[in-house]
Amino acid sequence: MRLQDKVAVITGAASGIGLEIARTFAREGAKIVIADLNQAGADAAAASLDPSGERALGVAMNVTDEAQVDDGMARAVAAFGRIDILVSNAGIQTVAPVEQFAFDKWKQLLSIHLDGAFLTTRAALRTMYKQGSGSIIYMGSVHSKEASALKAPYVTAKHGLIGLAKVVAKEGAAHGVRANVVCPGFVRTPLVEKQIPEQAKELGISEEDVVKKVMLKETVDGEFTTVEDVAQAALFFASFESNALTGQSLVVSHGWFMQ
Repeated sequence: MRLQDKVAVITGAASGIGLEIARTFAREGAKIVIADLNQAGADAAAASLDPSGERALGVAMNVTDEAQVDDGMARAVAAFGRIDILVSNAGIQTVAPVEQFAFDKWKQLLSIHLDGAFLTTRAALRTMYKQGSGSIIYMGSVHSKEASALKAPYVTAKHGLIGLAKVVAKEGAAHGVRANVVCPGFVRTPLVEKQIPEQAKELGISEEDVVKKVMLKETVDGEFTTVEDVAQAALFFASFESNALTGQSLVVSHGWFMQ
């Protein structure tokens, strides 16, 4: 198995993309820490992976709270002895035109995506550097590469994650730590389901047109990316053995964005 006895901390992993990454990593032999805002959800997700509790742990973690992040990462180390993989996946979405965007909503989104990535990275690196190894994977987006209307803070944050990954790749190389970004297209999670009626209202079009003419317009086949697609890309980064693959971003989008 590609991740036998590796310890993976995955944020925002009680559902959606994060949970599928956790399932995929567990099948490949990893021990999993489900870090989520919702303790009950984290516990339930961990139990679904390993009812015995020996190879999966749920921790409550608000990724914007420094003390909660540091405590959650310490619990992971206490339970499993190390941290080999961090998947910084926690995120939200809010849509509105720039001139109408509430400042508190702007700050909230950037804090979850960027402050959360920074705080979890910093905590993970302190353990990974002692070990002399580790892999950090950021959940970016096609919006790490280009823009869409109504998503100013999201696009800003996702671009920022690529910058953070490059710095961590530079600094971490001497300690055997790699950093990369997975950039999915639209994945039909609750986060995207919520956007469909919101964008329909803002753009004055039907929900069907939001899907076909906005979300999937630039794909090669009119298909959503799946959580399984994203999890396989994360597994590729997590299991790569050398610093040959670091500071990179991989787009998983049915051809929506091509490099």
